[in-house]
Parts: sequence; structure tokens; C-alpha cells
Amino acid sequence: MTAGDMTVGSGPLTALVREGVRRAGVGAVWAAGGAEGIRAHGCSGPAGRGSPRPAMAQDTVFDLASLTKIVALWPCVGALWQAGRLPLDDPLGTYWQEVTGLPVGALTARRLLTHTSGVPLRTNFERLYGTDPAAIRAGVLAAPLHRPPGEAVEYTDRSAIILGYLVGSLTGTPLAELAAREVWRPLGMTDTRYGPLTGELLERTAPTEYHESTGGYLRGVVHDPSARLLGGVCGSAGAFATAGDLGLFLTSLLRPSAREDWVERSLREHTNGLTPTRGLSWLCAAGADPAHGIFMHYGFTGTAIWLSRSLGRWAVLLTNKVHYSRDIQLLTDLRTAFRREVFGS
Repeated sequence: MTAGDMTVGSGPLTALVREGVRRAGVGAVWAAGGAEGIRAHGCSGPAGRGSPRPAMAQDTVFDLASLTKIVALWPCVGALWQAGRLPLDDPLGTYWQEVTGLPVGALTARRLLTHTSGVPLRTNFERLYGTDPAAIRAGVLAAPLHRPPGEAVEYTDRSAIILGYLVGSLTGTPLAELAAREVWRPLGMTDTRYGPLTGELLERTAPTEYHESTGGYLRGVVHDPSARLLGGVCGSAGAFATAGDLGLFLTSLLRPSAREDWVERSLREHTNGLTPTRGLSWLCAAGADPAHGIFMHYGFTGTAIWLSRSLGRWAVLLTNKVHYSRDIQLLTDLRTAFRREVFGS
């Protein structure tokens, strides 16, 4: 698909998503664009059980799950790096007193951003540390590594949670407040925030999974159990947004800005031959032509974003997949087809 083909209501993308949603049994909202903004968008399928709306709409709000790492944490880390306050390759314990002498203190921010740190993979924090946020923080920061840093790429929410603690410590500002002040409000992302949501935003929010302890579907409350234990706000999950707001965010990454160096540095390989290949927080899109430089991130709830600076394109596909099933093969097929249609790779 060429850039010129991507007009609002694009026939190929509309048909592709409509059929993929039908096969996967989900609802979806999508958008694609470039440095000038949105070029095509659409929505299809049901809003989900317990929603006051019968069908998806362009302004439906989604639990972003792990896209929080990109939309909230990654730009805040970048701002601190650009200010010289968060070096990528110095041991954390040399500038973060809280972790001096702990296993985490010997790690670097680059290791955490690329998921090559060797921190434990398990994140069942209630079983490991209880329900008190202070005890969880102490447990996460004191946990021994389960393998030497740099030995393997192993995706784990712990890396982002640790970085979220670091950002808060260096700034003295909670991550939710910092992301809103430094990223979301300046870009006009008025529907983006950490939960729990209330009022009109809640009315527009797609429900996620059934929660037995409450006897209903989660809606406007973060799906991720670790993030719920931490009050709904952490580096790994907790943010909510619309496809339109994510389009504003991704558009900004294709335009010249004060954070240009951070974006360029992040969207290249940092894993030294280890697979899967990662940039800083971002993942290289598997199966795509490496020359196209397509980077992406997925969220457990059914969310996805892609970005290619070399092609000058971005894409967003938000679904409520986890609301219906944790079987993701049909969603994986839809994501791959959607990416190929937008980026040609």
C-alpha cells in the first residue's frame, strides 16, 4: 500500500480489519498515518459485555496494557537521559542510592530497556511480596538476578516497573503526573491517562476480562494484576487511551523535536545479535524487511502500535481480545496482515 492510497476510510484496511475482527470474534479501532497525522482510520465489531455502547467507536478508550511502557515510561526515561540525569550505561547504584548494594544496583538502564538485565521473570507480586505497595517495591528492588545480564533477551514487566521507580525517584514526581505533564498534555492527548477512569471517559471504555472477585468485567480499571496492586500506576501497565491519541503520539515521533536524538537512538538494534531484536523499549517487527526499520509494541489486552521512521509511517490497532479469550493466534494473524498492508512489509 502506498502512502497515497492511505486515505480516511481506506478500502483495503477497512475490509482487512472487518474480516479479521469477524474471524477473531473481537471489536477493534484502528488508525494509520505519517508525519502529517492520520491518513486512514476505522472501527468494527462489538464493544463487549458490560459496555454501555453496543459497538466500537473511533473514540473508544482502551486499557493499553504494555503499550504503557512506550506511551508513558519510555518518553520520560528519554527526557531524563537527554537532561543528563539518567545515563544509559552507568550502574543504577551509582546515581540511585535506594539500590546501591542490591543486585539491581549493578544493572544499567540500557539492560532494563532492552530486557537483557537478567531480572526474575515472575511477576505474581501478591504471592511473592504481599499486597502493600511499599513491600512490593522493596521486594522487586532486592530480588536476586536469575541469570547474568546480557545473556538473553527475556521480556518481563519487572524491567519497566524498576525503571518507573527510578524515574519517580530522580524527579520526585509520580509517573502518572510526569507523563501527563511532559508528554500527554503537550501533545493534546486529552483521552490518555492512568486509571481508574471515571465519568465520560469510563462510559467510552471497552471492558477487558471477567474478574471473579468483583463478579464483573473490568472496565476503566487496569487489567494487569501487578499494576492493580500498585494502585493502577506503574511503568509496565496502567495507561488508557484512544487510537486518536496514540496517533498524536506516533505522529510526534516522525516530526523534528527536542527529543529527536532519543527517538533515533531508541529505534535501532541494541541487543548485539541476541533475539528477539530490540531497540530501547521498542521491539523490531518480526518478519518485516529490516531495511524498513519497523518497530512495534503489543499489549496483552489486544493493543498494538507500529512505527517506521524510514518509511515515515505509523499504525495503531486496538482490540478487546482478552475480553473474549486469551487465545491470540487469530489476533496475531490480523496484526501481521494489518502491518503488511500499512507498511508493505
